[in-house]
Amino acid sequence: MIALVTGANRGIGREVARQLAEAGHTVLLTARSEAAARAAAGEIGPRAQPLRLDVTSGEDVAAVARRVGGEFGALDVLVNNAAITYDTWQRASTADLDVVREAAETNLYGPWRLTQALLPLLRAGAHPRVVNVSSEAASLTNMGGGTPAYTASKTALNALTRMLAAELRPHGILVNAVCPGWVATDLGGPGGRPVREGARGVVWAATLPDDGPTGGFYRDGRPLPW
Repeated sequence: MIALVTGANRGIGREVARQLAEAGHTVLLTARSEAAARAAAGEIGPRAQPLRLDVTSGEDVAAVARRVGGEFGALDVLVNNAAITYDTWQRASTADLDVVREAAETNLYGPWRLTQALLPLLRAGAHPRVVNVSSEAASLTNMGGGTPAYTASKTALNALTRMLAAELRPHGILVNAVCPGWVATDLGGPGGRPVREGARGVVWAATLPDDGPTGGFYRDGRPLPW
């Protein structure tokens, strides 16, 4: 089984890569810096292979798709984890829209671009799964006025999850959004739960059985309100 995890040099992404490798996957561990990807892969072990990937770069995405296709011919798991800009200093009414646009490039258009590029390889996979790492901040039910760049981009990612799931269901490709919860990472800050616990729900969605759910929004394997 071949899995690709974006933003996997630290935090949730690195722990997801580690758990997938531990479960027997060959993990393509990507990061914007080749050195960072190599260092993280080295910590995980021989099942992790480093790849440089900036999800905002069309050239990078195309190069990764060519490499994965040439080396493996298929992809079983895509974890869209890379994200930026938890903008706690902003409110929707006064938000800097340049910050919002920048967040969307990584948090929405990056996963969208990468999924499109890798879709032919996912179709060729034995048990294809796409996991979009989201956040309960994106829940319309519980939404407040803070972190507008992060929240809007993750809400849109949830919408993309629903659209892709509906379109790809007949092809056996399961697509779900997962909130890892408040986790003690560089983005989440101190005080959250251990990274391994947050990553576990992402790995759950990445390893669902063929009759598993699709088009859902989950934390720890349990549905969250949209």
